[in-house]
Amino acid sequence: MLLRAASILLLLACVLAPRAFAQTGTESPRVRVAVLDFGGTETGRRVSEALAGALADGRFKAVDRNLSRDAARGTGYTGSLNLTLQEARDLGAAIDCDFFVTGDARTFRRSPSTGAVYFESYASVFVVSAHTGRLMRWDRPSREAATHEAAEKALLDEVGRLAALCRRDILRWQDDESARRRMMAAAAREATPAFEDAPEEGSAAAANFREPAPYRRLRPTYTDEAARAGAEATVDVSVEIGADGEVARVEVVRWAGFGLDDAVVSIVRQMHFRPATRDGVPISVRVLLRYNFRPPKKTDGRKQ
Repeated sequence: MLLRAASILLLLACVLAPRAFAQTGTESPRVRVAVLDFGGTETGRRVSEALAGALADGRFKAVDRNLSRDAARGTGYTGSLNLTLQEARDLGAAIDCDFFVTGDARTFRRSPSTGAVYFESYASVFVVSAHTGRLMRWDRPSREAATHEAAEKALLDEVGRLAALCRRDILRWQDDESARRRMMAAAAREATPAFEDAPEEGSAAAANFREPAPYRRLRPTYTDEAARAGAEATVDVSVEIGADGEVARVEVVRWAGFGLDDAVVSIVRQMHFRPATRDGVPISVRVLLRYNFRPPKKTDGRKQ
């Protein structure tokens, strides 16, 4: 009898174990997300803590705040919202995450030229892929109220909505990135280089090289979103220009958010160039274009 019972238990174990293993083996790994500090203010601390808590669910694993903070400091990161792709990848690798969220949040006392004094709370929220270094999403919710506490509470009420949007988009981006990496790897194996990097000035390769020149220099717009944030930033784009002088591809390699990246890409795509030449022969090249943005002087009479 005991032998029969043992046989039955062994049979059940053999049947159930593969099923349990299959369930564990097919379970999707959780996305590792790190929320960094949002500046040194109390509003920044409360927003970053609330966002970290709201992002965590069954599909996401929040990286320990202290560990991510120490790892970020170890790379020399001081809270910049204007990173190159390589800087962002290095930061993500140090934290050991799939995505990281960084930003800035503050509450200000506003004294308009007319009307009563009020308070404004805002949060600049940047979601970055740790694998590609790309800025995937930015938001800047802002709330106004008669008191500091009311303005900050109204801003914190937005955190749940922001977290839901971030979770939705991160899952979509993760799938898109996996497909994109496979496509890029396949293209790299099959393609022959069509665009060469423009040589550095003064190098031997630059001896008989003439860089491309735009027929007309166009200036990207300093966006309203950037103006509201008072953003001072640099956007770098890698631009592939064909032997016909036409723009073939534009990639942001230093992002700034606030709509500035899109403004740069849009304006570069409108430009036409005298093609680069080597020994007088037009060639296709890849060049780096840089655009610096500064906030305009305030004219609305409001004081912080």
